[in-house]
Amino acid sequence: MPETFDPADYVKPFVYETLTSKALHFSISAIQSRMKLRDPYALDLEYTRTMMGFLLFHPAPRQIVMIGLGGGSLAKFCHHHLPKASIQVAEINPHVIALRDEFHVPADDERFRVIRTDGAQFVRHRVTRPDVLMVDGFDTDGQPSRLCSQRFYDDCHEMLQPDGILVVNLHYGHRMRDAYVERIRRSFDDAVLVVDDGDLSNSIVFACKGHALDQARASKAARPTSLDPAACDQLADAFAMIKQQWKAGQPA
Repeated sequence: MPETFDPADYVKPFVYETLTSKALHFSISAIQSRMKLRDPYALDLEYTRTMMGFLLFHPAPRQIVMIGLGGGSLAKFCHHHLPKASIQVAEINPHVIALRDEFHVPADDERFRVIRTDGAQFVRHRVTRPDVLMVDGFDTDGQPSRLCSQRFYDDCHEMLQPDGILVVNLHYGHRMRDAYVERIRRSFDDAVLVVDDGDLSNSIVFACKGHALDQARASKAARPTSLDPAACDQLADAFAMIKQQWKAGQPA
């Protein structure tokens, strides 16, 4: 059934620009996405670099699905540095999509596409089966309830390929953060690693369908050899942090 979206139903974000960066906001107190003007394909926020840690567990994905476009940081990085991967981005807010050119989001083509749709419905209907599913969908009130329910995480598990990985961005200090993590654990039979970022603003959850965590542990989660040096340099600190928190006793 075709979906219809009335722009009046969605908050219109605004762009705040400095001499060095451009940021997407729903309110002045919270940054949704930030882009370096001199390097628009770089990951400027730490949590985005941590989310790319999925490459330690699945170094060569063929298909990536993202829930939430924002300023397109993750989509651009994957498009630029993972040329063998096809990428679909589900974004419900038409005002966010309207700003894609402001943030250098690539045009739709045979391996990249932004789809205006409800992310929860997109996952539930499973029109594709990705290797990696990244969930970074927020609005003015935080993470929508439909993107953190038990059914949603169950649907994420079902959508993924047998060896696929789910990556979820959660607010570290949110009162429901632990409950959301437990829901993900139930959906993924406890094959979960939680990594808190350096300033304790975000918790990134990696949930594996299959044995990717065990295989990565056996190989000591080496830096992906398929990743180009520029991307490796950007992600080196994030990879080190993930390995450190894993070693320190994060449950998996």
